Amino acid sequence: MHRFGLTALLALAGSGVAASAHADGRLEARYTLSLAGLELGKAALLLEVDERSYTASGSARLTGMAQAVSSGKGTAGARGAIARGELEPRAFAMEAESDRKAEAIRLVMSRDTVTEMRVEPPVTESPDRVPVTDKDKKGILDPMSAALIMVPGGDDALSEKACDRVLSIFDGRQRYDLQLSYERMEDVKAEKGGYAGPSVVCRIAYRPVAGHKPNRAGVKYMMNNKEMFVWLAPIAGTRMLVPFRASVNTAIGVAQIQAESFVSEPMVGRGAKPTRAQVP
Repeated sequence: MHRFGLTALLALAGSGVAASAHADGRLEARYTLSLAGLELGKAALLLEVDERSYTASGSARLTGMAQAVSSGKGTAGARGAIARGELEPRAFAMEAESDRKAEAIRLVMSRDTVTEMRVEPPVTESPDRVPVTDKDKKGILDPMSAALIMVPGGDDALSEKACDRVLSIFDGRQRYDLQLSYERMEDVKAEKGGYAGPSVVCRIAYRPVAGHKPNRAGVKYMMNNKEMFVWLAPIAGTRMLVPFRASVNTAIGVAQIQAESFVSEPMVGRGAKPTRAQVP
């Protein structure tokens, strides 16, 4: 559940971006994370994309009642190329710390295959854990690149086709698939500024592949969870969609990530070099 939450918080990827000078855009978004209606945290996302590359950075921290129980904060970043109509992740990094532990993950990729990786603390060996093999590190997206949906040129980006995909994700510890399927169209609005308009809502199914413990209650719960959704909204000047909202039913209520502000603009002719996203 934590890994899926990180994917939703920071930030889902596809293929088929039209290679033209009009595929340049920038997004600056701020999110609130809540559980059963109570605020748990804040997050920020900064993304720039052109016809050849993309760069994203994000940060998050606990707030409110959650902060009173335990401090926690984290940052993540990803960059990659856009070639032959597909995203090609090149690097992913994540750092998180709380009262109890610190975690860091670094992935270097080439042609959707992990070529270098560092995970701290390292994954502990366990007989009930499905081992991650070299095969599981091929044909994958990192968690942050997997939050970027690109829809084939010529079609309306906000359409059912945005949900017609399976995201194969490796986060340094686990390999899993998120299968998206079309649910409905729904209007959304950022209360503190930015986007107001239609979004495409996709249902999500979680399918663990490796690195997990099949007998764990949390894994079984997520596999059987039928109430996981993401609302995708467009970035101006591009055919890219990113999460505006995501929700997951849990045993103690609905966990939700919701955009407070969602400001995007076309950036024709400028490269993808965003500054670091900071949580308010």
